[in-house]
Amino acid sequence: MSLTPAITIHLVSAAAVLALGPVALWARQGARARPRLHRAFGYAWVTMMLVAATSALFIHDPRLPGLFGFSPIHLLVPFVYYGLYRSFAALARGDIAVHRQAMQGLYYQACVGAGVFALLPQRFLGQIVWGQWLGLPSIAVWPLLAAMVVMAVIAHRASARPSLIAN
Repeated sequence: MSLTPAITIHLVSAAAVLALGPVALWARQGARARPRLHRAFGYAWVTMMLVAATSALFIHDPRLPGLFGFSPIHLLVPFVYYGLYRSFAALARGDIAVHRQAMQGLYYQACVGAGVFALLPQRFLGQIVWGQWLGLPSIAVWPLLAAMVVMAVIAHRASARPSLIAN
């Protein structure tokens, strides 16, 4: 697999999603809410999520099992579309708790989860990061990926605690 325009767009938007998400989530946490920052980073995050999900439809790996060129990871695309719809529908109803749950779930499941999957040593991005950039043998990668999963679960559980701000 080579670095096609679809893969490049997907990688750039996915990297933006991973960087923007924590700021959007953090801006509504704690004793001091930052609604403008939350809204700005939230809209940027949603835009990049749509770009990442849509660009994924143009990425196919014939080595993976699938149907019509789509592998199981492509199931995240409708999950992302539905999650964004659910989040904005809840926001329109004024249901902030469901909005928060949907967005946090999207970030941790679709972004962090897919990111860990993409970094597996046999995947295209995993080969670039672990093999070419860091020069690590694949046996050394598995403990790092396990640590990333544990840290994501801890962060998700910490963010699921009730906020100090009233909704």
